[in-house]
Amino acid sequence: MDVNAYGFLLKYSSPFSILVVTNEDKLIELKCPFKVAVITNVKNMMVSQIKDVSQVKLATNNKLVYIIEDKPYFYYYFTILL
Repeated sequence: MDVNAYGFLLKYSSPFSILVVTNEDKLIELKCPFKVAVITNVKNMMVSQIKDVSQVKLATNNKLVYIIEDKPYFYYYFTILL
């Protein structure tokens, strides 16, 4: 992805919130910090632990990254708790 494409994506995003579709098909904005549950053991986190996401970022591979305890983790290790 070129620099202009990254700029376009970042123009409409914020590191302090995320848009989520609920089970009732409603679009809501979750502001940081929001809670997630660990669904896959990763580094020092175990399944079922609850963590707070302080920021949401986009990695260079275009995958969503959650900042938890000042460390980046890919979104697919977690489920969002509403």
